[in-house]
Amino acid sequence: MLRTVVGAGGRTELTDGPAKDRWRLNARYLRSLSADNLLRPYRAEAGLWSYSGSWGTTVGAAAVDGPEDWHWGWESITCELRGHILGHWLSAAARIGRQDPEVAARASSIVAELAACQRANGGRWAASIPPAYFERLVAGKPVWAPHYVVHKTLMGLLDQYRVAGNEEALGVVSAFAGWFHDWSGKLSREQLDDVLDQETGGMLEVWADLLAFTGDQRAADLVDRYDRPRFFEPLLAGVDVLTNKHANTQIAEILGAARAWEVTGVQRWRDIVEAFWDAAVEARGTYCTGGSSCGEVWQPPGEQSARLHAVQEHCLVHNMMRLAAVLFRWTGDHRYADYWERNLVNGMWAQQHPDSGMPAYFLPLAAGSRKQWGRPTEDFWCCHGTLLQAHASVDEAALYVDDTGISVSQYLNSVTTWPDLFGGRVQVTITADADEGVVLGQRQTSHGAAGIQQLLSRPLPPRRPDQRVYVVDVRCDRPSRFELRLRVPSWAAGTPMLEIDGEPVPVTVDNGWIVTSEVWSNQRIRLSLPSRLSTVPLADQPGTVALLDGPLVLAGLTSQESILYGEPDDPASFLTADQERHHSWWRAGTYRTVGQPSNIRFVPLAEIRDEPYTVYFPLQSPRKPPQGSPA
Repeated sequence: MLRTVVGAGGRTELTDGPAKDRWRLNARYLRSLSADNLLRPYRAEAGLWSYSGSWGTTVGAAAVDGPEDWHWGWESITCELRGHILGHWLSAAARIGRQDPEVAARASSIVAELAACQRANGGRWAASIPPAYFERLVAGKPVWAPHYVVHKTLMGLLDQYRVAGNEEALGVVSAFAGWFHDWSGKLSREQLDDVLDQETGGMLEVWADLLAFTGDQRAADLVDRYDRPRFFEPLLAGVDVLTNKHANTQIAEILGAARAWEVTGVQRWRDIVEAFWDAAVEARGTYCTGGSSCGEVWQPPGEQSARLHAVQEHCLVHNMMRLAAVLFRWTGDHRYADYWERNLVNGMWAQQHPDSGMPAYFLPLAAGSRKQWGRPTEDFWCCHGTLLQAHASVDEAALYVDDTGISVSQYLNSVTTWPDLFGGRVQVTITADADEGVVLGQRQTSHGAAGIQQLLSRPLPPRRPDQRVYVVDVRCDRPSRFELRLRVPSWAAGTPMLEIDGEPVPVTVDNGWIVTSEVWSNQRIRLSLPSRLSTVPLADQPGTVALLDGPLVLAGLTSQESILYGEPDDPASFLTADQERHHSWWRAGTYRTVGQPSNIRFVPLAEIRDEPYTVYFPLQSPRKPPQGSPA
């Protein structure tokens, strides 16, 4: 099994490039959310905060501004989901805090405040909502997803322990688990199944994590109790239990099964995960973006055309990427890394505003679509929290390690360092060559004077290259022999070219990988991946296609459902490069049509802001006259 960089004792830091640009936007948003606002519902539940109608009035907490400065939407003090954002914030802060001491200090202070709330509640309850919500679940009375809310808090605390090493956070979770152990222990299996038929979030994953960290028998009991036989057993039997079901609920439960397999080794858990992937992705099919759902529910297998107006909830994209990363660790299969990349550039990046950093709940793909962006403190959809967590953890999927070598899964501009790997310090630096190849994703930073100087001194191709070029520098303090495995993405349009220290190396691609094994000390690898335009048809309307440049989905800047005339296997015959060069890099995904009744500009879906756009177009052969025209 592959290990993450962190699991192998290393650390990855993103460097200037598209992923770092998005990371910075996210970190800026995370820093803008105050501890007092995040903690308000927890303090209120613990009796440590009240509002008397005078601005700045609190009990037992620092004064804050009045209601006009509070968090609203799903974080309103009257909303049953209040408090869900804090868990995501803690999870993201555990990662961002590795580079920002102020964020790390704020997160540590928040954990201490949650511990104080737990003490005020009697030593176990530490949630932003009352225990009575769970009694309403048992009684079958309406209540909005209390397990979901509590899971976010527990998840954030566990990430503070896992990533930031905060022992107090683990103590809060362990004590809180005692409440759930007693509460669930009073319920019959049938009552538990009825309760778990409501949205449970990632509670199973939390209990599996707690079991791994503590070995506590209560956590083992909770893993058993939070099993989902009504969902898992028919899934294992091959029954379609997904169509029109709430997708993000089920993915969270499958992530729990995945963690349960890693912790317990019980094969049934892994069988559940693999059966789910087959049902949700392989048999069901995906949209051109890699997304697997219609809004918040699964579309029927192979049916997409009737469900283009609200596609892929942002939370679902993130959790499916997490699941793909898990399966990649288990198997090393490049297909999971391909899926992760497609969803990064057309999901995560397409559903984060390139300027404000705000999320889009859904990503419509129909003709004349518009993205609807959330607001910083007025909405707090579930996707606001997912946004914080997702962009903070992108670096964790770039490289993986096992006993024989390093796998480069994602070509994100980054520096990864292991203090002790294969006998010494190892560092791997990945950089996209923005002059010899195009860059995946919009660049928001400029090389400035240094970039202009480079333009003066380095010859450039005359037009946009039809390749992506990545430079991988390997530095070892002590010469070390190990494998370096380079993923060849599924979008690569031909045989890659590989150079080591400027010398061409024969390339063999084996099941999506180039494997080089030698004594590494101080070498530079240059990987050139041919790229081209392609079309992806709708499964149930093969004459309607989306256009891709490598893995990038292109959006036409039109509000009309326009027919395009061209050959599906040769989109370069009706698309030509447009705005191809920024002064410091080649731009990917910018085209315009040629030879059409009305020509359209195309840009990457991830660069769309507020303008109307269309992703899927009916495509007809130019040799076939338009319908209704004389032959």
